[in-house]
Formats: sequence, structure tokens, C-alpha cells
Amino acid sequence: MTDFDAVKNKAKQLWSTFSPFENITAQASPELIKFAQVVPGKKVVDVGCGTGVVAITAARLGSIVSGSDITPELIDHAKENAKIANLDIKFEVADVENLPYNDASFDYVLSQFGHMFAPRPEVCINEMLRVLKPDGIIAFSTWPPELLTGKMFQLVGKYAPPPPDGVSPPVQWGEPSTITNRLGKKVKDITFHRSEFKNPALSPSHMRNFLEAYIGPVSAVVDMLQSEPDKLSKFRRELDNLLSEYFQDNGVIQSYLMTRAIKL
Repeated sequence: MTDFDAVKNKAKQLWSTFSPFENITAQASPELIKFAQVVPGKKVVDVGCGTGVVAITAARLGSIVSGSDITPELIDHAKENAKIANLDIKFEVADVENLPYNDASFDYVLSQFGHMFAPRPEVCINEMLRVLKPDGIIAFSTWPPELLTGKMFQLVGKYAPPPPDGVSPPVQWGEPSTITNRLGKKVKDITFHRSEFKNPALSPSHMRNFLEAYIGPVSAVVDMLQSEPDKLSKFRRELDNLLSEYFQDNGVIQSYLMTRAIKL
């Protein structure tokens, strides 16, 4: 039987180093806010909020914002970011599979590359919809499996130990048909849109070094393969080759999927 608490504790460790990527993922936040049709004065929650880039973007617009994430280090950083921006946002450590909010508390439930890492999609989406008001909007950004980040996680999966039973691959959240099935009959007017942003980098290997330092799943594979230098070199070559496909003009292009729906 899978110990989901152990899975989540491992995830906390893996993502605790993510903060240096915030200026990159922050490029996508205004797109999600616009796509979700967020308006001032409404209540917004950013789940799996990381360092708070979506929450802060919504608060600057004039929304009443809360944010939660399972990783304490990221929440500490989110609080500091809000303080720097002089914004009043309630950030707290919380599990997206067990959100600390009352039913129908928010006009918008948002997530940018966050909720997709919860191990059980059905539990996660039920919680997100539970805290959303009827006629409220749920909107999120995810990584499609056929594009760069989805392919990168699949490459990591070739070298990493297989996930425990019952743990869903995050990239499934990048498939419109899967999203539609998971949202089910609890929503209407499901809408999809693709967008992209650029990670500044001087070469594919420059980007790979950044990933190794700060993206937990990549770091974990590199650490695991230290005793197998040939295998580590092969992993790095494959990752460099993948990044090369998306490298242009001193940057790596990352495309992603946005989903929006209205709760019935």
C-alpha cells in the first residue's frame, strides 16, 4: 500500500530549491491571470503557489488573494516576495489534497505548474473544486507531454525509480482529454489555450546546469548517478539534445497549456 505522506515529504524536499526559477515562471503568471479572467475585488486562491508568482500578480490587480504550497521553503519565499511588493496575501503551508479552506470560499482557484504534482489527481481536483464557489472559475497551467518540459520529465523517468503505485505522472495534466475527464460533470465551458515563454540561457548545457542545480527531480537523478559516470554522461547528453531542440536566440522556449472552466 502506497504511503502518500512519504511521497509528499519527498516532493517537499525535491522542490525546496525551486526559488531561483521564479523570475522565469513569473513570465507566465500574467497570461494565466488574463486567461482566467480575474477581476479586482474577487477572492482568489493560488494552490501549489510556489514562491507566489501568480498570487502576487493577482494581488497587484486588486484581488483578495490567498496562496498555499506543500513546501515550507517556498512559502517562506512567497511571504518575502509579498512583503517586498507591499501586498497583503495570506500564504500558508498546505497540501492541495487537503486544502485548509471552507467550501465555496473563492471566486477563482488557480494553479501554475503546481497542482499537477499532487500524487492523486482525483483528490486534488475535488479539493480545488470544493473550495470554489458555484459559477466560479478554475484555471491552471500545465506541461503537455509532447513538449519540452513534458519530455524532460519523461527523460527523468527513464533514469529515476518508478513512482509508487497510485501516483499519477504529472504530465498527464497536459493532455486536454485527460483534463476533461478529470473535471468531469462538475464544470462547464472548458477552454484550452497554449502559450510560451523563454528561459534565458547561453547554450543548452548552460540551461541544463541550471536545471541540475534547482529542479529537484533533475537534481535527484544527477545525485543518483554519481556512482555511474557513464550513465550520468548519457543522461546529460540526452538532456542537452532535448534542450537543443528548443534553444533559440539565447533562450530555451517552453510551451505550456492553460485550462479554464466554470464550476456548476
